[in-house]
Amino acid sequence: MDNQMEVKISVRDLVEFILRSGSIDSSFIGSNRAVEGTRIHQKIQRSFKEGYESEVVLKYTVNYKDFLLTVEGRADGIIHQNDMVIIDEIKTTTAPLEMIDEHFNPLHWAQAKCYAYIYAEQYHIEDTNVRLTYYQLDLDEIKYIDKCFSFDELKTFFQTITDEYYKWAKKTFDWNVEKIAAIKDLKFPYEDYRKGQREMAVAVYKTIENEKKLFAQAPTGIGKTISAIFPAIKAMGEGHTSKIFYLTAKTITRTAAQDAFSIMREKGLKLKYIILTAKEKICFNDETICTPEECIYASGHFDRVNAAIDDILSNEDELSREIIEEYAKKHRVCPFEFSLDLTLWADAIICDYNYVFDPSVYLKRFFMDRGGDYTVLIDEAHNLVDRSREMFSAELYKRPFLDLKRMMKEESPKISKELGKINKFMLDMGKLCGENGYFIVKEPHEKIYALLKTFMHLSEEYLLKHKDGEVYEKLLQLYFDCVSFTRIWELYDERYTTYVEKTDDDVKIKLFCLDPSYQLREVLKKCRASVFFSATLLPMGYHRNILGGSEEDYGIYLDSPFSIDNRRILIADNISTRYRDREQSYGVIADYIKAVISAKAGNYMVFFPSYQYMDAVYDVFIERYSGINAYAQLPGMTEKEREKFLEFFRPNPEESGIGFCVLGGIYSEGIDLKYDRLIGVIIVGVGLPQICLERNIIREYFEESQNLGYAYAYMYPGMNKVLQAAGRLIRSEEDKGIILLIDDRFKYQSYQRLFPKEWFPYMRVNELNIDRCIKNFWREKLPD
Repeated sequence: MDNQMEVKISVRDLVEFILRSGSIDSSFIGSNRAVEGTRIHQKIQRSFKEGYESEVVLKYTVNYKDFLLTVEGRADGIIHQNDMVIIDEIKTTTAPLEMIDEHFNPLHWAQAKCYAYIYAEQYHIEDTNVRLTYYQLDLDEIKYIDKCFSFDELKTFFQTITDEYYKWAKKTFDWNVEKIAAIKDLKFPYEDYRKGQREMAVAVYKTIENEKKLFAQAPTGIGKTISAIFPAIKAMGEGHTSKIFYLTAKTITRTAAQDAFSIMREKGLKLKYIILTAKEKICFNDETICTPEECIYASGHFDRVNAAIDDILSNEDELSREIIEEYAKKHRVCPFEFSLDLTLWADAIICDYNYVFDPSVYLKRFFMDRGGDYTVLIDEAHNLVDRSREMFSAELYKRPFLDLKRMMKEESPKISKELGKINKFMLDMGKLCGENGYFIVKEPHEKIYALLKTFMHLSEEYLLKHKDGEVYEKLLQLYFDCVSFTRIWELYDERYTTYVEKTDDDVKIKLFCLDPSYQLREVLKKCRASVFFSATLLPMGYHRNILGGSEEDYGIYLDSPFSIDNRRILIADNISTRYRDREQSYGVIADYIKAVISAKAGNYMVFFPSYQYMDAVYDVFIERYSGINAYAQLPGMTEKEREKFLEFFRPNPEESGIGFCVLGGIYSEGIDLKYDRLIGVIIVGVGLPQICLERNIIREYFEESQNLGYAYAYMYPGMNKVLQAAGRLIRSEEDKGIILLIDDRFKYQSYQRLFPKEWFPYMRVNELNIDRCIKNFWREKLPD
């Protein structure tokens, strides 16, 4: 028995999977208020002076012939009264308590009865009371529903559910046997490791084995995607991890992960991996309205979805968007909800950062409670700094409250009155902004929280009774904005600040997460191991601190696999690109660009810190050097416009062409222009983010806490953009080219300490010697 493979499932997942039925209906049914629900649970649990055990972990293992099925979970409470044992299942609700009886939700009983059986079997109890405790959020009232079950009744119920699940558990068991055997036989999918690749793969494996975090500076060309995924899969084969999350910020890196899994499948890997697509993109309808009346895929979805899961798992290993859509149409189920269900069966999940970290949309089935032995691979981890600040912040504007107040005057005077109170509060906040147009406080104003809670309670009553119309839609949107705001309020601590900003005729109040490290760390505590990797994870200490790491975490700095002789770093440090000096720099920069592209015909990119600066130099350049192909990036380019822009960078160009781009934009990272599609990159400025209120708040915070305010707010994020843009040049062993950095600050030690080591030695240039330096480089690189 000790050698048998174990299949695990939570009580909640077991009950919901076997007993679910009916349609998807996203009509408003009340907020789940997860954070408030936790508080209510604790309030009820503490109300018992004695004889109450809260959050009791229960586990039961069924011994089948081939494997063990372990069902586990946490009962909200075990109450001991005299000689009686009561299993307490607590549920929060916005429904009137008179509507709730013992038939209100069979799943509630099912979950509680499973806990009751496990507890009764463990302690040899003949008769067990099961209690459903319903807490009405609006009225602060409680309703108890009690039923007594004999041991035989509970046993029969539990065995019926587990027997129905046996088919699925057997499917999991058979797949795991096949998967692990294939993983053990799997070899690295290429003949040889590139320079640094084996070192990274070993570090990732050891990180998972030892339940640690790893921060890896992995330069372009190492093959960091396969170097992260391959060892994670090998660790899965050894039982060190049960599921891999591969997190990305952009679609192109998602594709790289998908390609890595596909390559290993061709080499014999057996692994089910899924690529999650946003609901709005994968929805079959023009409008995403998830009700049985509006969507045939929502109607009866739960009656058909298990058959769809069985079908796709029996026939597919790669669960891509196209394959998910194919099976969703075949079985007439919602493709998005279908894909979320498939994550439970997938060995690896490729998805955006927000599915793991964002408090509004994270995959609760994995991260709500204790988590699991998951491995999280975080690609392009430098992007997580600002993304996590955004995910853990929330803001509200005054204007929507005022507009809705007027609309609700006839519809619901009570709601209109509350909206008026919130509008007045924010108006009063706006008056405090003074000449600067803003003010900052360490703690949020308690009054806004109370006002929002009242508004939300009243809104729930209205939304439950009304299902459509312009007023309904606007109220629903504002309601969910307030839910998000209050959810972040519950996370608020010393790493936050609150600011109020007056903009034109509106007022904004924002709960601003300055340091996301704690929130990220709390999420990653629910995983076995996490690996942060990027070609621009410098300085390592900064990224480790801000991304929730510690001194105990592993760190690795890998050398570039490409010869430094294949590119030349030039620094023109005789020009200031500071805002006050920019107008005087336009002509000189245009001349530098001309010098770079004149030495050899080919494709070049030049990056600027802003569109305004780019446009000004572009105008000067085309006026001075007409006849040269020059293309400028536009704000808000569509996907087709982006693709058309990249088509300018053709192979084997007979004349020079240059793309004018913006640092930190869509072309400064994540694009691959190999060989002669790009032979030169020019970077104007040190990439500093635009000076703004939020950046200055970040600066003050980190100046006070670490004496590194300017570095954390401006210098490090800026140089990260510079490194990303420079990384567009050398993408393969055959690539050759020039990197020209234009700014006098590049000569300062504070900036050069942020250079990757392969940037040394570099060459300083000016208007007099740049032609010779570039021509000499190309003379060395071109055949005689």
